[in-house]
Parts: sequence; structure tokens; C-alpha cells
Amino acid sequence: MGTIGITSDLVQRLIARQFPQWSRLEVRPVDESGHDNRTFRLGPELAVRLPSHERYASAVEKEQKWLPVFQPHLTLPITVPVAKGEPDEEYPLPWSVNRWLAGEPVSRAAIRDKIEFAEDLAAFLLELEAIDATDGVPAGEQNFHRGGDLAVYEDDARSVLAKPGAPFDAALLTEVWERALAAPFSGQPVWLHGDVAVGNLLASGGRLSGVIDFGTMGVGDRSSDLVMAWNFFDDPSRAVFLERMAADEGVIDRARGWALWKALITYEWHEKGSELSEWGRRVIDEIAAEYRGRRS
Repeated sequence: MGTIGITSDLVQRLIARQFPQWSRLEVRPVDESGHDNRTFRLGPELAVRLPSHERYASAVEKEQKWLPVFQPHLTLPITVPVAKGEPDEEYPLPWSVNRWLAGEPVSRAAIRDKIEFAEDLAAFLLELEAIDATDGVPAGEQNFHRGGDLAVYEDDARSVLAKPGAPFDAALLTEVWERALAAPFSGQPVWLHGDVAVGNLLASGGRLSGVIDFGTMGVGDRSSDLVMAWNFFDDPSRAVFLERMAADEGVIDRARGWALWKALITYEWHEKGSELSEWGRRVIDEIAAEYRGRRS
């Protein structure tokens, strides 16, 4: 099965068949939908979220089961499922109807103060980590190894670092990568979001106001949830964020490795000069500068 074409008309038909009580509500795509899932507004208070490929379908069951468990323990609003759609002859995967969360995706323009935002994000992640993870879903293939073993992505990272003529210090970044791999996780597994990124964080009034898209959640090493330290924060706010997270040297090394892997493949796997490739390049440069400063 390849990527599924998902349109407003398809969503309208699915709603009419499975949830006729909402069939009169307007369906329209959101302004910015993710890669793994397509999201549509359903009237003023609901959202429909559909996996774009079967590899992302397991996230539906996870979110349906665990987000209601998380919600009472978290200060910030999160995605709340209200119904589960079943596969049918027209759309072959499970899907969700969720409460709509107001807010705009986090950006530098949407945040009034990075230090304050660093404190808010750390507070949310610490609350998430404090939720009992005894029966949680272990990190692994089900969440693309977020919170698992970074070495799974060894070939990805090495292939980019080995490319001749790359516009970055490959030797320095290889040191960053090897340092991350040399700091194996040995702590208590905790709940992690799995994809802490600006597109999954909402802002309102200049502050963090909500968190969405828990599809890559799992239980494991917290370090992969700290990548915003390099792909969003600057030196002062990064220091506050990592301090609030009580991140020791090993956690920081692994988190930096996760951020580097994502930046390398985003830079390499997209057309050079594109917005995504340039984002990867900026994060690579940020990682290199921060690591040089920490090493000196």
C-alpha cells in the first residue's frame, strides 16, 4: 500500500457513513497538515485525523488508549480523542475524531520570550515523564525508535557525513555522532512524546498553549524529546531548557545526536535550497557551534 490520497470529500463521506450525527458539519483541511497524517476541521470544535500510510496506522490505537490517560496529569491541553473511525472499502485504515485545539504552530514570531517558552516546554515534558509508564508502549519500530537506540540510524547519519564537499565540518559532526552513540541509555524509561517539534506545539498569547500529535509516543530514553534545544532555542534559552530538564551530560550527548540525525537527513533528502533543506543546514550549524563552545 502506498501513500493514500485523502481529500475533504473523502472525509465527508467517511463521517456520513460512520458518524451521521456530524454529517452536517463542514469539513475543510487545516492550513498546515503533517506528513504522517492528514488533518481536517470538522465544524468549529472537532478535527479528523487520518494516517497517510499504513506504517502510521498504529498511532491511532495508541492515541485512543493513552491520551485520555495522560490528560488529567498535564497542565497544558493536549489532543483528546472523541471517536474512532474504522477501516472500510474506501479508506483502509483506522482514523480519529479529536477535539480541536485552538492556537497557532509555534514559531519565533509566535513566542514572546524564548526563556519563558523553554520553561513552559520543560514543565510539560516533566509532567509527561512523571506519568506511570509501567504498562506503556516500549520505544521501537512502532514509533520509529524515538526513545530507543540511536544506533538504528547509524547508516543514515554516516552516509551524509561521508559525502564529499558537504558545507559543514564533517569531522566535528562525526565526533558529535560518536559521542552520542558512546553514551548509552541506562536510566528509568519514561513516557515521551516522540516528535517534539514546532508543528506539534501550539502557541497563544505568546506562550506555549497546547501539544498535539502523539503518534510517535513511547516509553524509553527521554533524550529524543529534547531536540528543541538545538532546532529552536538559542544559547541562553537552551541552557534554561536543559537545566529545567535536569539533563546530565549523557542525556545531552544523546539528545544532540538525535537532533543531528534529523538535521542531516532533512538537509540531504530534500532539494538543496528548499525550505526543509535549509532548515536542516541551520540546525547542523547550530549543533556544531554549540558543541564547539561546550568542548572548548
